[in-house]
Amino acid sequence: MNVYKLLKLNWLIKNHRIKFLGMYLLHKTNQRYIAVNFDPVMACNLRCKMCYFTDENYVKKTKGIFPKEDLSILADKMFGRALKLQIGCGTEPTLYKDLAQIVSLGKTHKVPYISLTTNANLLTKEKVKELVGNGLNEFTISLHGVHQEVYENFMGKASFDKFHEALQAIYEEKKNNPNLILRINYTFNKDNFLELRDFFSLYGKYEPNILQIRPMKSMGDTEYQDTDISSLKDSYDSVLREIKTKSKNREMTLLATSTYDELVNATNVESLVYNYTYCYIRPGYTWKDEFDYKKDTFNDFSKKIGLSKELLRNAFSSKKQMDKLKTKTSLNYNIIE
Repeated sequence: MNVYKLLKLNWLIKNHRIKFLGMYLLHKTNQRYIAVNFDPVMACNLRCKMCYFTDENYVKKTKGIFPKEDLSILADKMFGRALKLQIGCGTEPTLYKDLAQIVSLGKTHKVPYISLTTNANLLTKEKVKELVGNGLNEFTISLHGVHQEVYENFMGKASFDKFHEALQAIYEEKKNNPNLILRINYTFNKDNFLELRDFFSLYGKYEPNILQIRPMKSMGDTEYQDTDISSLKDSYDSVLREIKTKSKNREMTLLATSTYDELVNATNVESLVYNYTYCYIRPGYTWKDEFDYKKDTFNDFSKKIGLSKELLRNAFSSKKQMDKLKTKTSLNYNIIE
């Protein structure tokens, strides 16, 4: 299953009635349509300067580990409706000792696409092999600098050498599992953007399948807070054109905003389906405030809150009514193939 083609299809379909009628039919026929996004541990091993883990107040109140004994219960209640299982959303999942079990449970419940987002500094060759063997489909690797000096500066406590060792391990595993996806997420600011000109000279050898390029966003009292990218006005378009050409030559998917003007004028997209497909889970919170995964199943709770009726009602609502439901998300890119 190619989740990126589904994502592109969602963007191409502008009619909200088609979207909600489709979700209604999927929901009523017990098909998969939700994305389960799971942070099993509320911690991080790095202190990236653009991240809220350099905000002391955030770190003090962000704690918790999802109980190992509850993993099977959670999977039984939620994974059966998941089109995608995303492990690691805003924290570092490789700190969780039972990470491989989550992947295995996703595979057991036949989740079509299982992805892990990580800074990769704790990934070893053995761990990569175990995760892929358990059913992982995609590694999404965070990167904040192409060269060592900038990388280690922005990704506090990170090791450039360990990072490349992890990428090499994934590359070697891809030889045995050609369907394994390597995605690299590059978060940029005015001080690390131009390094992207050298991206393929350092990272092309790992044969990434997807490269995402997105601007940083404000995350509170972080160590680095300069979101002003006006100094990139004269260079952004030319750098993106170069990367687009190289990506196309490599048959690689590029997720980026094509032009500077588009980027600064539309930093967020509005989504109608976000609140109905995005199911976030962390220690102490699962999907919705009232939902208790120890007592309820996704299906039972959906009936309790009248979810199917709401989906059907939305399918016949006016565009004006639906505009009130739009949720701003931070997808600062288009899919460029």
